[in-house]
Amino acid sequence: MHTDRNALFENLWQNYKNVTPSAAQIHRILGAEEGQAIINDHIALRTFNLQPVGLDALAEHFLALGYREGGEYHFKGKKLYARHYEHADPEAPRVFISELLTEQCSPELQSVVKKLVQGITNQQVAEDSFLYSGRHWDLDYDTYRSLLEESEYTAWLAAWGYRANHFTVSVNHLHNFETVADINQLLTNSGFTVNASGGEVKGSPEDLLEQSSTMADRVPVQFSDRKITIPSCFYEFALRYPKPDGSLYNGFVAASADKIFESTNTGM
Repeated sequence: MHTDRNALFENLWQNYKNVTPSAAQIHRILGAEEGQAIINDHIALRTFNLQPVGLDALAEHFLALGYREGGEYHFKGKKLYARHYEHADPEAPRVFISELLTEQCSPELQSVVKKLVQGITNQQVAEDSFLYSGRHWDLDYDTYRSLLEESEYTAWLAAWGYRANHFTVSVNHLHNFETVADINQLLTNSGFTVNASGGEVKGSPEDLLEQSSTMADRVPVQFSDRKITIPSCFYEFALRYPKPDGSLYNGFVAASADKIFESTNTGM
C-alpha cells in the first residue's frame, strides 16, 4: 500500500492526462496564462461491487494514507453507491469512489461484468499501481455497445478500467475567478464543451457546493477486434462554501454528482 500521497496523485494525474488532452490544455491555460496555482479538489474512481474490486478495496489505498470516510451517496437511477474520503490536511484532494450495484442490473450485464473481473486477484488490487492500471481484460466492441445500451457507467469502466475518471480544479484556490460561471465562460471561449446536463452550473450556495465540468474527450480505444474513438475522461471545477462553523463544506451533492456522471455520455 502507498506511503507517499503525492506520488500516488502524480501517477493518477499522468495516467489521466494521457487520455484527457483537454485537461492538460486547461491546466496550462489556467497555470500559464492566468498565473494560477491549481489545487486539485477531488478525484473520482469507478468500480463494480464485486470481489476483489469493490469500493472498500479501492478505499484501502486512501485509508492507508490517513484518509477517513466522509459521506455516502445513492444514485438509484444509475444503480450506483458512492462514498467520499477526506484527509485532515486541507490541501489533500478528496476522493469520490462509486461502485455499480451489479445485482440490480440485467442478467446479461451481470454475466459480462463477472467475466471482466474474474481474473483479478486481491494481490493485484492491493498493488500501489492498481488505481491507475487501466483495463485488466479483453473487450470487444459489440460487448461495449451492448453494455452502453444499459449502463453508460459500466461501458465506460469496461473500456477504460482503473484510472481517475476526473480530476477537479478547486475554484476556491483560483485568484482570477470567483464563480463557476466565470470558469465556464473561459472554457467556452477556449473552445471546450461544458456539460449542460442539469444546467452548466450544478448545485448552489445553499447546497454549499457548485460544480461544472467539461464533456469528456474522445480518444481512440483498442478493443479486441478494432480501434474506436469513444469518450474518455473529463475535467471538473468545484467551488465550496463555508458551513455555519466557518469551515468549508467537504462533501458532495448527490443531485449534482448524478449530472456530473453524464460528462462521459457518448451522445450516440
